[in-house]
Amino acid sequence: MIAIVAVFSRPRFDAVVFDLDGSIVDTEQAVHLAWTEVFEEHDCAFSLEEWCVGVGTTGGFDPYAALDERSQRPAPARDALREQVARRQEELLREVPVRPGVLDWLLAAERLELAIAVASSSSDDWVLRRLAGLGLSERFPVIVTPTSGLPPKPAPDLYLEACRRLKVSPERALAVEDSPNGIAAATAAGLTCIAVPNGITAGLDLSRAHLLLGSLAERSLEDLVLGHGNPVGAGQD
Repeated sequence: MIAIVAVFSRPRFDAVVFDLDGSIVDTEQAVHLAWTEVFEEHDCAFSLEEWCVGVGTTGGFDPYAALDERSQRPAPARDALREQVARRQEELLREVPVRPGVLDWLLAAERLELAIAVASSSSDDWVLRRLAGLGLSERFPVIVTPTSGLPPKPAPDLYLEACRRLKVSPERALAVEDSPNGIAAATAAGLTCIAVPNGITAGLDLSRAHLLLGSLAERSLEDLVLGHGNPVGAGQD
């Protein structure tokens, strides 16, 4: 049950800050599959639980180290393996579309004159390539990643920096996330967080989000920003 809050006469939010991987586009399953194939080639495996430790952040599960430990035959050098996995990821991601509702939310944000940003634990290069491939580069004037020296999620710094660049208070911003690490970062920064899990993160604990949706297509941004219907509350029971 979502706690109901009072409807304000002015819009409840001034900005929307999107996570990229798994939220704007479902890269999570493609990256997971690319590594799964590598481990299968070497007659070993890793669990989804191991993998999910690193979803939404950097560090956590180290597939290179795990492959070295578990492979039944010598693993390739890390540089060669990194190139192999990167090529396979690009192949898999070539046809992956924007997640449902994202484009509608971006158009609604423009109509409502909301500021828009990306806050991602991935590198600048990865984020820019993904947005360019989706035709969304011009939609996000602010992109914040750990490449600038900030710590990755679950630290709140990426979201705080996005709000600083957008010149909005974190309490007046919505975050769109798909993972526990991302939700922890957004809520610690003071944003209201909407969780939209994907095939990798659907089974994880997303209870710290203020609202859980199957996709952004389930709820219009106008409803949340203007307080129509049942507004986003302070949490879920």
